Amino acid sequence: MKSGHQHGGGDSAHTKILLTSLSAMVAETTTFPVDLIKTRLQLHGESLSSSRPTGAVRIAADIIREQGPLGLYKGWSPAIIRHLFYTPIRIVGYEHLRSVVSADNASLSIFSKAIVGGISGCMAQVVASPADLVKVRMQADGRMVSQGLQPRYSGPFDAFKKIVQAEGLKGLWKGVLPNVQRAFLVNMGELACYDHAKQFVIRSRIADDNVYAHTLASIMSGLAATSLSCPADVVKTRMMNQAAKEGKFLYVGSLDCLVKTVKVEGIRALWKGFFPTWARLGPWQFVFWVSYEKFRKIAGLSSF
Repeated sequence: MKSGHQHGGGDSAHTKILLTSLSAMVAETTTFPVDLIKTRLQLHGESLSSSRPTGAVRIAADIIREQGPLGLYKGWSPAIIRHLFYTPIRIVGYEHLRSVVSADNASLSIFSKAIVGGISGCMAQVVASPADLVKVRMQADGRMVSQGLQPRYSGPFDAFKKIVQAEGLKGLWKGVLPNVQRAFLVNMGELACYDHAKQFVIRSRIADDNVYAHTLASIMSGLAATSLSCPADVVKTRMMNQAAKEGKFLYVGSLDCLVKTVKVEGIRALWKGFFPTWARLGPWQFVFWVSYEKFRKIAGLSSF
């Protein structure tokens, strides 16, 4: 039964796209507040006015005090829109590319899986980049509100419209390069590590192909993805959030942003928000992979 569904053609691909979207929505909704706090932490230090020490708990408390608990979901809708494009392309794309490279997944090396994961992540990110930009801008908007400033956008569609008006269609792909670099690293870490770790857990008889194996593999993949992607994530967030001041940008490119960040704040600044990033990616990976594997089983598809 398993192998028959593995290559079940169009129906199987449509089912997988639906299941990845569903699992991504569950994971995104569960972990979104942590992502919001992580974005605020990464932007902290850019403005001189924010010289007071800050931490994840303090930021969360400030948001709840000023905007109520729903303030933790500012930018949730573009995040969901993004995942409806991003996650199916990278997950289904990875599985397809993996079967093209080798019919036998067990014989594929971690290096091959890493390259396949990176490529599928890049393709997905190029498509999802506009929604990602809107999400970051809307999350940063919440920070402006907390400083008593007027938010730039009233909602995701208003943000899309205003960005296109002010910065042209090209403006929607601002920060696409650091975004794609990050997506390559995240998916290289996440997909290859999850795939390989799950195979290892099952082969070593630590667990069968069940929720325990999926949980162990998702924890390992979360740590690998965070360690690789954190510097690119910091650069991506700062690049996407910058708007022109008197026609000038603070950073001219992702390398310039990287150099300036290290010069001003030290090398450790590149792992700014490491714990919230992992606290976000880790549970996201866990919720996504466990629910996705479960949904696949219910739908009669083989394990990922």
